[in-house]
Amino acid sequence: MTTLLVIVHIVICLVLIGIVLVQGGKGAELGSAFGGGSSQTLFGARGAATVLGKITTVVAVIFMITSLLLTIVSIKSGSVVKESVIPEKVKTQPAKQKTLPPGAGVKPVEPSKKAPSGKAPAKPKTK
Repeated sequence: MTTLLVIVHIVICLVLIGIVLVQGGKGAELGSAFGGGSSQTLFGARGAATVLGKITTVVAVIFMITSLLLTIVSIKSGSVVKESVIPEKVKTQPAKQKTLPPGAGVKPVEPSKKAPSGKAPAKPKTK
């Protein structure tokens, strides 16, 4: 049902786009209305509805109906989030902490080459 509605909706969209592009623009008289001194209204005289205008109205109504039907069908089918339940086995568990042996992360201190003596250095001799 949903697939059929989507296909009809896409076809209606393409037909509506085509019909609107085929129609002539209504703004051609706008430039002459401001400075041309015509007795028409601002956007030109409104004549009888053309066949393309009537077809556009019908196709637009069908487009709105298919849009509403697609919305109703998608609401009744439920949420995608509710359908994707993660099983208990697949759920991630916290990583185990690695324990290092004692002293593994400590860098040993190198003994200096010349050990300091316990005495203070002698005063320099002055003359």
